[in-house]
Amino acid sequence: MLTSTEADAYLRRLGFEGAEAPTKDFLFALHRAHVERIPWQTIDIYTGRPVSMALRDSVGLMTNGRSGYCFHLNGAFSALLRTLGYDVAWHRAGVQPIGREAGVNNFHLGLTVAWPDDEGARRYVIDVGLGDMPFEPIPLAYGRYPQGPFTYELKPSAVAEGGWRLEHDPHHGYIGVDFAPEPVSDLALFHPNHAHYSQSPDSPWMNQFLVRQRGERAMNELRGCVWKAWDADGCTTTLVEKKEDWQALLADVFGERFVAYTDDERDSIWARVLKQHEDWKREREEMSGTNAEKPA
Repeated sequence: MLTSTEADAYLRRLGFEGAEAPTKDFLFALHRAHVERIPWQTIDIYTGRPVSMALRDSVGLMTNGRSGYCFHLNGAFSALLRTLGYDVAWHRAGVQPIGREAGVNNFHLGLTVAWPDDEGARRYVIDVGLGDMPFEPIPLAYGRYPQGPFTYELKPSAVAEGGWRLEHDPHHGYIGVDFAPEPVSDLALFHPNHAHYSQSPDSPWMNQFLVRQRGERAMNELRGCVWKAWDADGCTTTLVEKKEDWQALLADVFGERFVAYTDDERDSIWARVLKQHEDWKREREEMSGTNAEKPA
């Protein structure tokens, strides 16, 4: 449970002046505000300054103008919701990237919240830890759910008996997420996975600057210097190769202002990102030149 000071600071970050009685409308408003205002990011892993996934540390990120990735975002949000009086459950889950097999591998922390409606008791899939889906809670009832210009599908999981699968909109970069049905009571189950993501040289995030944000009408991703924005018209890709433009984009679109980093550290992060981008461009040019020299 959060202290009143922590809860008030968290709610202010989300744009609320104070706590309200737990209602379905307030739950939806909190979820929308969280994914709009607090991005999913790998910055602290990228810079070699990972934050533990202990609930107190995760909440501290949210209350101090910072963010994290799924374990931090969903962990902190679950603590806020419980403090506000919601019935929250943690679930083992796994994200399926394109080209990989589906699985519940505990590399994602899933949430559900129980809320009665006209049909009786119902649970909602809650997830502010994916960076780009969903915008609002989704009823734990199989079907298709349009949200703005994107459509998600909830269906039975083929890899977790009795579990469910949330399919991503087909226009984006991973396929879906599978959830195990049984609640878990201890986040220690996820600690080895967090250690892998945040400390292992085999982690996909160690050398990848990546920030994601979901709004009502768009999804945004900044991967190094490449900004992709998905909306009803499709995907727009923009190269951002000036430090001032890059930092302004992070602040204005993603809400990321590097509050835990000094000016020199911000400059160092940008220099590393730009070098990686230039190395990537050079490799592509060399590859194109090699292919052009091959006989037809």
